Amino acid sequence: MGPAERSVLVAWSTFTTTFTATRAVTHWIRDGHGPASGGITVGGRHFHHYNIGIALLSAVGAVALRGQERHRRHPVTAMAYGAANALIVDELMLLLDLKDVYWAKDGRTSVDAAVGLIGVGGIYLAAAPFWHRAARELASTAVHRPA
Repeated sequence: MGPAERSVLVAWSTFTTTFTATRAVTHWIRDGHGPASGGITVGGRHFHHYNIGIALLSAVGAVALRGQERHRRHPVTAMAYGAANALIVDELMLLLDLKDVYWAKDGRTSVDAAVGLIGVGGIYLAAAPFWHRAARELASTAVHRPA
C-alpha cells in the first residue's frame, strides 16, 4: 500500500470513528449526562461541532496549499481531514436548512449521509486494489492488441 492509499484509509477510518464517537457523545449529553450537559456554549450561545470541523478543514487546506510534501500525506493530516468531515457531515442538515434540526426527523438526513459515506468509502477501499489491477490489465491489453 502506497502513501496515497494509506492516507485514504486513515482518513476514512478516522471519519468513521469520529462520526460514531460524535453520535454517541451527543446522545450522552442530550440524555443529561456529563459536565457538558446541553453541549458546549460560548458567550451563552450553543457552539456546534461543525465549527470545529470547518476549522480543521481550513488547517488541512493550508497544509495542502503551503505545506511540505511530507506533511501532505502525513497520517495526522489524513486524520484531521477525516475527523473534520465527520464533524461537518454529522450536522449537515443544520448547515443546509440553517435551523437546528439535529434531533428532529429532518436531522436524520445527516446520519443517512454519513452512513452512506462510510459504506461507499468501505466499498471503495475494499475494492480499490481489484479495480486498479483490472484497469492496468485492460490498458496493457489495449496497447498490445494488434490492429
